[in-house]
Amino acid sequence: MPLTLEEAQTVVAGAQEHANQLGIRVTVAVVDEGGHLQALARMDGAPALSAQIAESKAVGAAVWHRDGDALHLLHDGRPAFFAQVDRMVRMPLIPGAGSVLIRRSGAILGAVGVSGGMPEQDRECGAAGLASLTD
Repeated sequence: MPLTLEEAQTVVAGAQEHANQLGIRVTVAVVDEGGHLQALARMDGAPALSAQIAESKAVGAAVWHRDGDALHLLHDGRPAFFAQVDRMVRMPLIPGAGSVLIRRSGAILGAVGVSGGMPEQDRECGAAGLASLTD
């Protein structure tokens, strides 16, 4: 069963709640398994470009089936190949901290991408958003 809109919004709310606890302002994007946007929310005060960055992080994770950190390693190890695949999707892919795969019963349902904090803060917010699905 695919990720529902309600579940996507739950992920966004969980990530934003964690960002509030950290005292930062972020944008959270949730995409489906094909990298298509399901939910996007930019907190008041989050950087303007963070919306595009969060979505690009989420899309990269979803279409490559790798969290942001693993995607960054792939990018570093095979930059020419990554650059070619990057041109095949509807938007630029951003490898790095702040994107987490969303799974259920072993299937990848999509990904969450976060932008606006430091890389480790974006990663934490994404993980917190994902954890809110199981709470």
